[in-house]
Amino acid sequence: MSMMGGGMILSMVFWIIAVSLIIYGIVLFTMKQATKKDISSAGEKREDSSLEILSERFVRGEIDEQEFEERKAFLQNKR
Repeated sequence: MSMMGGGMILSMVFWIIAVSLIIYGIVLFTMKQATKKDISSAGEKREDSSLEILSERFVRGEIDEQEFEERKAFLQNKR
């Protein structure tokens, strides 16, 4: 009788470990995918923010129209 109980406990431990490893793998995979998306979109966000900063400087009068157009063209050509 005691052997049957020990086998049942060992079986439960095995399945708990197996399910935990599967869940852990899924979590790691989804985190890795999310990180890849963040890295790929970070470059786009940086370029957009560069244009926004350039526009703000032009509006504030820190740079003239010619310099604004030159820098804007430079930033757009880097894409």
